[in-house]
Amino acid sequence: MSDEIELKLALAESAPAALAAHPLLSTLATATHTLGNCYYDTADGALEAARVALRVRRIGEKRVQTLKSAAASHGGLSSRGEWEWSLDERACNAAGLDETGLRGLDHPALAGIDLTRLRPAFTTDFERRIWRFREGEAEIEIALDQGEIRADGATLAIRELELELKTGAAEALWRLADALCQPVGTGGTPLAARPANHSKASRAGALRHGWPRPPAHATEASLDTLIEALDTWQDSQTRPGCAAPRCAWPPWPRRRHTRRCQPFRRP
Repeated sequence: MSDEIELKLALAESAPAALAAHPLLSTLATATHTLGNCYYDTADGALEAARVALRVRRIGEKRVQTLKSAAASHGGLSSRGEWEWSLDERACNAAGLDETGLRGLDHPALAGIDLTRLRPAFTTDFERRIWRFREGEAEIEIALDQGEIRADGATLAIRELELELKTGAAEALWRLADALCQPVGTGGTPLAARPANHSKASRAGALRHGWPRPPAHATEASLDTLIEALDTWQDSQTRPGCAAPRCAWPPWPRRRHTRRCQPFRRP
């Protein structure tokens, strides 16, 4: 098991091209992969209710099974437990899952769930462009994802930047995000990006079941409340089968971030 710590930014339509041309990335080696992902759940949504996601990812001829625990997300920065293993030479059931490997995790969220009832629930297919960035003791994987979420005949666009911490302190994620989002050169414009808390799996769940309404009388609006509202609003304004709406997003805010994510601890 590993703890995945990452900062997610939702991107406007113009952002991917601007990001790829950023001087900070121009000197770094890059690679692009096409990823096909099938997420599983029971018919009554037992995994979603337990706040875990089960995925089989296709990378070329390889297949990888992953279980992710619920994320603690604050200002786009999230931390979650992740269990991942190759399905090569593994015995899989009719749905394409390694049940034995899942049972071997002994994860509390899976207790009481009949794993034989797991079936494909939705898919995410996207192109991922990757860079590796190093700053002092910090190493960060920069991933630009573009593609689609498909669920029950409806679609949502995937256009996001994920900064995943491999080594070092989480504050390095904020510094890198700030550098990538600031204007480049005289007369340059900020990268059209904003923090996002919703994962691809949670977005798919809302696409399938509908988006929750905001509280009628919110007594206090925190940063995370606003991010959640933006995440929900943007996706709920997208009609099934259509591209995401265009948004004029404000520049990346310059602020001091001191909150650190606490990793998932297995009981």
